[in-house]
Amino acid sequence: MAEIVSLAEAIAATVHDGETVAMEGFTHLIPHAAGHEVIRQGRRDLTLVRMTPDIIYDQLIGAGCARKLVFSWAGNPGVGSLHRFRDAVENGWPGPLELEEHSHAGMANRYQAGASGLPFAILRGYRGTSLAAHTAGVAEITCPFTGEVLTAVSALRPDVAVVHAQQADRQGNVQYWGITGVQKEAVLSASRAVVTVEEVVDVLPPRPGAVVLPGWSLSYVAVAPGGAHPSYALGYTARDNDFYLAWDAVSRDREQFSAWLDEHVYLPAGAKTAGVQAAGAKRAVPC
Repeated sequence: MAEIVSLAEAIAATVHDGETVAMEGFTHLIPHAAGHEVIRQGRRDLTLVRMTPDIIYDQLIGAGCARKLVFSWAGNPGVGSLHRFRDAVENGWPGPLELEEHSHAGMANRYQAGASGLPFAILRGYRGTSLAAHTAGVAEITCPFTGEVLTAVSALRPDVAVVHAQQADRQGNVQYWGITGVQKEAVLSASRAVVTVEEVVDVLPPRPGAVVLPGWSLSYVAVAPGGAHPSYALGYTARDNDFYLAWDAVSRDREQFSAWLDEHVYLPAGAKTAGVQAAGAKRAVPC
């Protein structure tokens, strides 16, 4: 069963140098607080997996935590490029970054295969593209029943999956709702799993469309109110659109980005709020 511990304890026990780490969440419930803790603990040579790398992976890459990125789309949603990601790919700063690009469907099917304990998944995607010829873990396969040529994608089995959710109960069971993405599949495909939550409650109230991750599927639960910021947790926090806009300027310059990390991430968690400079005004936002 999952243990309820501090975020620092959860990351220290589960995320190690050189491992494969999946941090999932789509549009909301993105585990920013956990990502910042990985940066603070100085993890290195990570293979980062995420269907849609956005600001949190930009920060992890810029902080020197990553050696490889496995993904299907990358960008600052609604704004533009990830500049720390681009700097690593184009200029090798702060180190070279290996890329493994898939389609959305390919990534989702890889998670599903890993969660199901299967070696690969089969889909009709990739056909007619060059991805299969240039991407590891993708191969043509012929259906033994119809003779149709399909695409096989190898299962994703991260060493650790990290997600954010709204609630956990005192036994370590977790419930989340809204846009649920592939968090469940990421957790079930991983050897270890950490969930940060907005709060711990005595009983998880039934909710239509909610997903419950049973405590036996998790390693640790950590309470991190606002831990999805600048994304949101439906029913708890709102999306900070200003942060996404302001991040574009912060991340373009190496010195400005490094100063932002020093001030807003490398401080002890919760020591102060994080801010970004935009349009001449500093906006205070939870770290």
